[in-house]
Amino acid sequence: MTTSFSAAAFFAAKLAYETDPSDLAAARASGTPPIVIDTRSLASWSQGRIPGAIHIPNAELETRIQEVASDVSAAIVVYCWGPGCNGSTRGALILANLGYTNVKELIGGFEYWSREGLATVSDAGRGRLTTDPLTAPTK
Repeated sequence: MTTSFSAAAFFAAKLAYETDPSDLAAARASGTPPIVIDTRSLASWSQGRIPGAIHIPNAELETRIQEVASDVSAAIVVYCWGPGCNGSTRGALILANLGYTNVKELIGGFEYWSREGLATVSDAGRGRLTTDPLTAPTK
């Protein structure tokens, strides 16, 4: 069976529309960081989030995105809990359907962001987990 979609095109598309925690951290440290949107519930947001992220649950994304990104070419990264959550995929689809052209999904979500030992913030304050050696180098 042959298809017109090659493996190279598939993997190029994944890289165009996904980012991982370490690449997002590097992008945030650059001069032009992306807008980071947390699509989870308020209870999840309160429990922990990526510092500087903007909380817009998917149910509000269509009506509130203009508050943070009026330019449809703005670089945006959406995330949810982790690999077992498709909230970021839903959020990215909402944005793409609205015409946003530079949207990426954070693979691994908040779970892998925190497991890689990157900074987090919650309603209780800032924090950082010890790096999980199964997700990133510990030295």
